Amino acid sequence: MLYSSITPEKKREALRAGLASGRIQQFPGAFNPLSARLIEDKGFDGVYISGAVLANDLGLPDIGLTTLTEVATRAGQMARMTDLPALVDADTGFGEPMNVARTVQELENAGLAGCHIEDQFNPKRCGHLDGKNVVDTDTAAKRIRAAADGRRDPNFLVMARTDIRGTDTLQAAQDRAKALVDAGADAIFPEAMRDLSEFEAIRHAVDVPILANMTEFGKSELFSIADLESVGVNMVIYPVTLLRSAIGAAERTLETIKADGTQQGAVTSMQTRTRLYELVDYEAYNQFDTSVFNFQVPGGR
Repeated sequence: MLYSSITPEKKREALRAGLASGRIQQFPGAFNPLSARLIEDKGFDGVYISGAVLANDLGLPDIGLTTLTEVATRAGQMARMTDLPALVDADTGFGEPMNVARTVQELENAGLAGCHIEDQFNPKRCGHLDGKNVVDTDTAAKRIRAAADGRRDPNFLVMARTDIRGTDTLQAAQDRAKALVDAGADAIFPEAMRDLSEFEAIRHAVDVPILANMTEFGKSELFSIADLESVGVNMVIYPVTLLRSAIGAAERTLETIKADGTQQGAVTSMQTRTRLYELVDYEAYNQFDTSVFNFQVPGGR
């Protein structure tokens, strides 16, 4: 009932343990607190919170328009609703190194288990679009060093994302990954890898966990977890999959209403009231309320 009974500190320990387990960790992307609870209900390892999803949910494009306050608040609302660890996209850290350190502490306060910080210029672009620009290695390393130094819980995961493969060679991506680990990154997110061999090359370059982004309509093929495990990937995210599925279904329902004058034709594809009540644990609230509301209402006016 209400929020998770597991502390953020325990969730951070769980994230670390999962990454060290030798089994690939699957983190679907939540788009609201209820979807975070659904991810847990379906037995996944954790919840991913995409910067693109947070921006799109506000009706904005993913070009660095969201603020630290917006991201920390919404990510915290999702993280507190599940017992799973939640990893959030912190874009470029919302400013210079001092801002990056503050970003990490705000995300700690919000109950997140970790975040990733990227090496693009600000304003950034979606990692699977062309025309990206990345900062130099020294600037990227300073961001990660500030993040690692800023955290108060040593188990808060600082992941470094590099987008350099979109503008340079695979060797440059390997070199950048090594530099970010040297700067204090606990894990590496190599964005927009073109095939399994490129993930494998990053695996050989660093000895920390690596993440694969399996986003639809992107630069990477949608590899299976068996494929990714075979080249040493430790975590896979599906950042926008649930949002795309939900908005796609919503659009089809609206078209049905517009065409038919009723939603009747779409009802069979909707979540039932019973299932919704299961997810929000309606019965537990009812029992709690009954235990509190234990007096008789007097009659009369």
